[in-house]
Amino acid sequence: MTDSPVQVVGERSSVAPSAVRGSIGFMQLWRREWQVKQQGAVQWLYPLVLFLVIITLFPLAVGSEPALLQRLGVSAVWIAALLSLVMGVDGLFKPALDNGTLAQLVVAKASLPLWVLIRLVIHWVFSSGIVAALSLLAVPLFQLSWFEAWILMASIITGSPMLLMLSAVASSLTLSLKNGAVLVPLIALPMQLPVLIFATGAVDLFATGLNGLPILALLLAGSIISVLVMPWVIALTLKMSWLN
Repeated sequence: MTDSPVQVVGERSSVAPSAVRGSIGFMQLWRREWQVKQQGAVQWLYPLVLFLVIITLFPLAVGSEPALLQRLGVSAVWIAALLSLVMGVDGLFKPALDNGTLAQLVVAKASLPLWVLIRLVIHWVFSSGIVAALSLLAVPLFQLSWFEAWILMASIITGSPMLLMLSAVASSLTLSLKNGAVLVPLIALPMQLPVLIFATGAVDLFATGLNGLPILALLLAGSIISVLVMPWVIALTLKMSWLN
C-alpha cells in the first residue's frame, strides 16, 4: 500500500512525514484496518470457536427433550454470542497503544473517532456478523423453527452493535491498567444485560404469535445512537490514555 501514509506490517504501522501535514482519509484507514484484521485471523477466530463450542455442548448438557431445548435455545445462543463478543474486545485498542499506532494517528492528525468507528465496524463484521449467520445452527441444535431462527438472527444483528460499543467503552477505560482485560467483562456485562433481556424477549414474543417488532426497533435505535455517539467517547478516552 504505497499510496497510503499508514503502512501496514502486521499490527504495526508507520506514518509517512507527509501525513503529518494532512489528515488521513477514510479509505486509507479502512484498508489498513481491513488488512490488520485479515492478518490476525487466529485472534478473531477464537471467539467464533467459543460460540460454536457453547451452542454445541449446551444441548448435550441439558438433554435431548425438544420442548426444553426450544425453551432454552434462544437464551443459550444469545449468551454464547455475548460471551464471544466480550472475549474479542481485549485486542481492540491495546495493541494500537503499545506499538505506537495510536500515537502516530494523533501526530498525523487523523480523525480518532473515524478510526475507532472503522475499527469497530470491521471487528463487528468478523465477530457478531459471522455469529449472526451461525445462529441459524439453532434450528438443528435446539429444534427451533426457521421463523424463530431468522428472528433470532435479526435480534443479534440489531442488538450486537450496541453490545460491541459498550464493550469497547469498557476496554478503552481499562486501557492504561496493567490487568485491565479482567475488568472489561465486569464493567460491560451489567450494561449489556438489558440488551440481552430485550433481545431474547423479542424472539419469545414472535414465537408466541405476538408482535416483537417494537422491541427490535428499540434495539436498532439504541445501536444507531451508540454508533453515532460512542466512537467520540472512546476516542477521547484513548487520547487521555495515550497522554498519560
